[in-house]
Amino acid sequence: LIDGGTARGTTAVADGDGVLINDAGTMRQTNVTTLATYMGTKITGGSMVYLASTGAISNAANVSFTQFDASKYDHYEFWLQNVVPASDNQTLECRVSTNGGSNYDSTNGNYHEAPIANKTGLTVAGSVGSDSGDYGISGTFQLFAPHNANTFTMARSNMVYNHYGDALRIGLFTQASQHITAQDVDAVQFVFNSGNIESGEIVMYGLANGS
Repeated sequence: LIDGGTARGTTAVADGDGVLINDAGTMRQTNVTTLATYMGTKITGGSMVYLASTGAISNAANVSFTQFDASKYDHYEFWLQNVVPASDNQTLECRVSTNGGSNYDSTNGNYHEAPIANKTGLTVAGSVGSDSGDYGISGTFQLFAPHNANTFTMARSNMVYNHYGDALRIGLFTQASQHITAQDVDAVQFVFNSGNIESGEIVMYGLANGS
């Protein structure tokens, strides 16, 4: 368009790259970063928006997400892929923060799951195995309106997993749980109740609101 050439390449687009636009009849140049920000403002309510990923987890004590933004998202969904504990027969929990991840609430009794009280985190999955041939847990974990400081933060987990002690035993884990303090939650941390996260990946999405 600029030099008369017709060749088209496959050059990767990166932050800072320039793009040409017609601004009310005047040709101007901006960059793809600005364009991405503008496109983000046009996301309609109810759209699922990618926010962050852990990438491949390798023997981590925990993984955290701080990409919460009540001005853009009503609810959040985390997709887990083959998350394996370093030690056998563990429960994966999600602990909440109200100060952007400076610290996370791990107080026993501040979380309840149906029908059991006195947990140290929102329940993601239990009885997760790490024996040879076990492939951990995969599924979705949802947080509902965590920014609402007038209600408890409620969560729902839907997982498939290999039961500890039997790699051929596939299980379906569905659980509701809640943090029983009405607070504005703005970060979460995933952690096994004992030992590290050996491997897997967790991806965070936000459900766009109508504003």
